[in-house]
Amino acid sequence: MALPLHSPPSSRAGDPQSYDSLHRHARSLEDLLDAKLTAYSKLAVSISREQHGHHTSIDMSGGVGGGRREEQYRDAEADIEELLEKLSATTGSLSALLPSPSNPADPSAAPLSTAQIHAIDRHHDVLLEYSREFRRTKANVQSALDSADLLGSVKRDIDAYKAARTADQEALLGERGRIDNSHRMLDNTLGQAYETRAEFNRQASSLAGISQRMGGVLSTLPGINSLIGLISARRRRDAIIMGCLIGVCIILLLSYMTR
Repeated sequence: MALPLHSPPSSRAGDPQSYDSLHRHARSLEDLLDAKLTAYSKLAVSISREQHGHHTSIDMSGGVGGGRREEQYRDAEADIEELLEKLSATTGSLSALLPSPSNPADPSAAPLSTAQIHAIDRHHDVLLEYSREFRRTKANVQSALDSADLLGSVKRDIDAYKAARTADQEALLGERGRIDNSHRMLDNTLGQAYETRAEFNRQASSLAGISQRMGGVLSTLPGINSLIGLISARRRRDAIIMGCLIGVCIILLLSYMTR
């Protein structure tokens, strides 16, 4: 973001008018620099505090508040660098007002007073002081941002690990649920098998009781046993007769066919 400041006016050694305009221009630049450096320092402090508090607003990778915070930081840095360049040029123009072998003073102009020379030296000292403060604050901000990036990377790795671990746990829980369902189905099948075996045992007991009752009835009625024996003998006799008759028919048929 360019600042609406004009370039410093040209200077000539011992020119009071050049000194006055350059002095005012330097004071304006110093006031702007002071305000910009104060805001920049506050931004650095807030970033450092948020970094130590592990807030997400310092995430420079596009997270919550990261894009806005980075834009503010870059804009402030560009403004301060531009102001320092302009103040350096203005201070150089003021230093050029001091008479030297390469820049002789104008004989018609009044020489600079001690206060003016002191003011020029003071402008130079302020420039050096602001430059050191800017470099120090910039280094602190960059350190805080680097730490934030590192913490963000570690946090993302931890979140990815937790997500993978959660997925593995969910898979294990799902597998355990399927195993439990298989156990329940097996238990149900075994229960049905036990019930079926018990029913068979009950039916076998019932049949055994019926057989015993039938045997008791037959033992109480001897005539029925004799009748059943006669029927069985007759059936055996009829079977023998039918077998003999069939055998004779087969023999006669074979003898007829061999003639």
